[in-house]
Amino acid sequence: MIVVTGATGSLNGATVEHLLKRLPADRIGVSVRDVARARHFADRGVRVRQAAYDDPAALRHSFAGADQVLLVSGNDPTADMVGLHRNAIEAAVAAGAHRILYTSQQGAATEGPYPPAAVHAATEEILADSGVAWTSLRYGFFAHDFEPMLGPWRRTGTIAAPADGPVPWTAPADLSEAAAVVLSGDRSFDGAITLISGEAVTLDDFAAHVSRLSGRTIERVVVDDEQWVAGQVAKGVPEQAARFTLTMFRATREGYFAEQDPLLAELLGREPRGVAGRLAEHIAL
Repeated sequence: MIVVTGATGSLNGATVEHLLKRLPADRIGVSVRDVARARHFADRGVRVRQAAYDDPAALRHSFAGADQVLLVSGNDPTADMVGLHRNAIEAAVAAGAHRILYTSQQGAATEGPYPPAAVHAATEEILADSGVAWTSLRYGFFAHDFEPMLGPWRRTGTIAAPADGPVPWTAPADLSEAAAVVLSGDRSFDGAITLISGEAVTLDDFAAHVSRLSGRTIERVVVDDEQWVAGQVAKGVPEQAARFTLTMFRATREGYFAEQDPLLAELLGREPRGVAGRLAEHIAL
């Protein structure tokens, strides 16, 4: 059995949907905080059990009988995410799982400007010490919605932000599908693997794409870090949140997300969705 956590969320929920296309429902289980939100899976024969990362006993019950467990990474900046991930890993080991998979992030590193990268690196160390086979799925930055990053370019004609570097923005739908391929396939992936779009782009590239797609000339303007933070605070963004976003810009320009890897395309059997196509959809809205 494959047990997937976070299956009521969009990312791992989509992974379960892809698994259902590949495997009988009785070979799939989900571990969720709210079982009512997973009724659509239960109605199709998926095993649904309740658990949360802060409840080790419930986790062990929800993972019982699992050959593989896919752990979704937490993203609560106020919580001890490494400790919560440790709970989940130890519960999967205690339940007898043969392999533990974890949704990590490209650029996972103990040291660096972007705080979540250290959480992922610490979790990978726990996995490596668990005594169980493990796979860390280092996902590329999600390309959900480009609006927060691009800012009010339609009104201003500019993309004004701190200095940045290349990022292979990756469609979550592609990552969910690839995770299902890894979970249901015969090929074993040991350790960390990187799943990213084939194109790493900068905000200069975004400006060029948006100019072409909109028929307007959109200028990329580099803003001093502190001026940018002050501007965000003036718009009502909490300073802590603005400074957190700034760490992402710093990480990109220091090359933490510049790595390229063809594995995602290999798993999908096609090229992943690119930035230009996603932007075209975004601009059409």
